[in-house]
Amino acid sequence: MSQLEADAAGSVRIHVVQGEQHVENDPKAMLTTILGSCIAACMWDPVRRLGGMNHFLLPGEDNQVPEANAGGSSARYGVHAMELLVNALLRRGARRESLQAKLFGGGRMIRGLTDIGEMNATFAERFLKAEGIPVVGGSLRGNQGRRIQFWPVGGRARQVLLRPDTLTVFQTEFQVSASKPPAQTGAVELF
Repeated sequence: MSQLEADAAGSVRIHVVQGEQHVENDPKAMLTTILGSCIAACMWDPVRRLGGMNHFLLPGEDNQVPEANAGGSSARYGVHAMELLVNALLRRGARRESLQAKLFGGGRMIRGLTDIGEMNATFAERFLKAEGIPVVGGSLRGNQGRRIQFWPVGGRARQVLLRPDTLTVFQTEFQVSASKPPAQTGAVELF
């Protein structure tokens, strides 16, 4: 399950970890995650004022996605995670023709190995194009991890790049605790 935190101002921070997705229509909610080679798709319906985020580890193909099990590992694959997010948005009242997306992640974290980040980024772009959901922003590829904040009601997103020498992004992706923010080198706010 997503980790929920509330601050003194009444804002709600919801951390989305690998294999999860969350849909929200609370104007005080912010969805957040930390990415390396993984992808987070942030989708929203600006007319109905609701949105959501997923976080997937591998692209996966239709014939490669494992059957859903007690651990829910199939949601770690993009092909399943993207369908879960779109369907959750539609169930909550979003209209497919109104959906917009921002994509984040897909970094090449270790040179010399298969570039999973590139495969994830290519998959996410191809999936959204096939579904007719426009990608209106985001940040894909590169060689840095990133922390993403997404306000699902309005579609605003903010990215904070992690220092290139911060290889702990892999450990951070698997941790739920957000007690100490990761090292920052720059922030970009996307509208």
